[in-house]
Amino acid sequence: MSPLPPPSRAIGLVDCNSMYASAEAIFRPWLRNSAIVVLSSNDGNAIARNAAAKALGIPMGAPWHEIAPLHRRGEIEVFSSNFALYQDVSDRIMTLLARLAPATAPYSIDEAWVDLSGLEGDLETWGHETRATVLQQIGMPVGIGISVNKTLALSVENQT
Repeated sequence: MSPLPPPSRAIGLVDCNSMYASAEAIFRPWLRNSAIVVLSSNDGNAIARNAAAKALGIPMGAPWHEIAPLHRRGEIEVFSSNFALYQDVSDRIMTLLARLAPATAPYSIDEAWVDLSGLEGDLETWGHETRATVLQQIGMPVGIGISVNKTLALSVENQT
């Protein structure tokens, strides 16, 4: 692993892990260790899967009729998409990141750029502390990449 850049030039990417599936687990903590799949608006296809569901071999876009047997056997939990919930969780995360970083720019519902230039202290520590804070205060696991520019921050997204 390469050392993190000096604080004078540092950009980070904060990316929620399996955003939709993780958001469902926030409000159902007993499911945190379960395989979770979120279906499309018409419940036709898998649009989100957490790590446990991916480990079962469920691909992105899998049709419901192909994964329904796993649900019937109790191997996966399945939810219809709830975009209002996902946006609310995203808004909470973006608000928290704005308090933790000198400058933020939402990139998508589950990602934000953070400008860490000039931030006092060790950036790796900032990354670890930010991951822990987002998990503790929101319940969302995130990956964070920090580098000298956005392209390189993307390539190290789960570094901290």
